[in-house]
Amino acid sequence: MARRPVERRAPAKPDGPEATPLNIGEVARRSGVSRSTVSYALSGKRTVSEATRRRIQEVIDELGYRPNATARALKEGRTRTIGLVIPPAGGRLTLMQLDFVGAVMEAAARADLDVLLSPSGDDHEHSFERLVSGRRVDGVLLMEIRLQDPRVDRLQQVGLPFVTIGRTGRPDAMDWVDIDSATLISRCVDHLADLGHRHIALVNRSADMVASGYGPAYRAHEGFAASTARRGVEGAEFNCGDNAQAGESCVEQILRSHPETTAVATINEAALPGIQRALERTGWAIPSRFSVTGIVARHWAEQFHPQLTAADVPASSMGATAVRFLIERIADPAAPPRQELFAPPISLRSSTGPAATPSP
Repeated sequence: MARRPVERRAPAKPDGPEATPLNIGEVARRSGVSRSTVSYALSGKRTVSEATRRRIQEVIDELGYRPNATARALKEGRTRTIGLVIPPAGGRLTLMQLDFVGAVMEAAARADLDVLLSPSGDDHEHSFERLVSGRRVDGVLLMEIRLQDPRVDRLQQVGLPFVTIGRTGRPDAMDWVDIDSATLISRCVDHLADLGHRHIALVNRSADMVASGYGPAYRAHEGFAASTARRGVEGAEFNCGDNAQAGESCVEQILRSHPETTAVATINEAALPGIQRALERTGWAIPSRFSVTGIVARHWAEQFHPQLTAADVPASSMGATAVRFLIERIADPAAPPRQELFAPPISLRSSTGPAATPSP
């Protein structure tokens, strides 16, 4: 009797039309492990032995399943997930911070990566430590950087790839993207001085943030001091909480202690609605009586009335660049550091004008 020929089916090409989606149940059955073990091996959420991981990958290859993100991660020995460390969840994120989060999520999705959000600061240090020590991610993006930041020290200690959105006081040996707060505040001062303003106030972030060494606040302070001295104008700096009520109180303090002030520059976008309300209540029209400018998210600039002359923070470009730097760092841990400092031009809108003539 003739022997029945054995049909040998070659695995479908990973990206070919015959590739089929991953079936965890089938992979588990053929691998002789539980569905949860397959899931853990794919996601990296729990430790799976190297032998088990290889066996699962062999089954995936044999069945010709499409190499989706998790399957590729298994083959590469990675989670295909990056961590994004955000400010504490108890406080509301500013629109600028949310812009960064959205930009990172979009850039990661384009690279077929998942993003794990993790708060840090206040009572959330255990969350950051779990992210770092649990190896749940291939790399980390850090937001809201201090000049001396223990989170950076911890990541360097364990050797986990990371990129910061912001930079420390000694940033040469690390990957980062940042906004050039010192230069941009200086440009704001130059713009106001060119319009004839001789008494300018800086509305910075809160005193606690400045004292903690929050990078943008510290550098804005430096840029403001240097530019007011260079232009020969009087400068007064005020700390302000990140909310509208604090913005109102800050303007009241400025007008009470420095009534000669005719213009404000700010990096505190969350205070802008309060700044506007306080000036309207005082009857100081913008810009005929008082000019306002600063470094803010474009949304805030366009919501201000009249629209705000400002350096619009390029959150989308910065977030995408940070993700690209992190992917490159994960792929080549020994590569030279990648860094980019963003300094967008001042967008001239309607909130600044010539300094008002002093009353006789």
